[in-house]
Amino acid sequence: MNMFWHELRAYRKSTITWTITMVALVAMMFSMYPTFAKDAGQFKAMLEGMPDTVLKAMGLDMDTITSLLGFYAYTFAYIALCGAIQAMNLGTSIVSKEVREKTADFLLTKPVTRSQIITSKLSAAVVSLILTNVIYLVGAFLMASVVRIDEYSFMNFFLISISLLFVQLMFLALGFVISVLARKIKSVLPISLGTVFAFFFIGVFGATTGDQTVRYFTPFKYVDVASIAKGGGYETPFVIIAILFIAAAIVSSYVVYVKKDIHAV
Repeated sequence: MNMFWHELRAYRKSTITWTITMVALVAMMFSMYPTFAKDAGQFKAMLEGMPDTVLKAMGLDMDTITSLLGFYAYTFAYIALCGAIQAMNLGTSIVSKEVREKTADFLLTKPVTRSQIITSKLSAAVVSLILTNVIYLVGAFLMASVVRIDEYSFMNFFLISISLLFVQLMFLALGFVISVLARKIKSVLPISLGTVFAFFFIGVFGATTGDQTVRYFTPFKYVDVASIAKGGGYETPFVIIAILFIAAAIVSSYVVYVKKDIHAV
């Protein structure tokens, strides 16, 4: 338990930074909505002159873009991108930071098992993400309530917002695997940014081409926020695949970490 609190304190600064960043981003986006909604007709006329591929790449849905949920669904892609980087950073640093900071030998001499060590670290990372999502959800809801012009479905708003955690858990699991498999990671940021942006652009490519198969290869497309803005929900096949991926990544990481040689230098 002491290790859990230590890790949670270690993640405190980055958690606060990313939380403030995402709340500020959604606040900035929503602050533009009243002006956007007022000139909606003009804006839609401008969009109609743009190629379909460009609209798809930007995640713009002409049917819902002028509604609050449609506007939120469009801007949410950039919030999810920030959240994915946060989660990937946490996942990649779970094991690698001990090797990088040369504290692995000291940690492993403590009267705790490797499973207990990794459980404490992973639990602290998950709690950090949950705290981020709770504060983000409250901030986003307050901003939406301030700028809304018409009524909107809070349930659909909640489903869009909570998909941030859905995406983050997938990237956390992926980063966890990388952290365990890599012998030494000098800096987590290049790996995190490279991985997250690669998956983001895979999603953009899939949206541009209209190839639904591509959705299976990027966590950013496992939740169709544009569909939720129209009254839809989560798609069962993608939820199942995401759960299986997260479970497989965590279990395999435990198995590898328990058996691997940990290098302190």
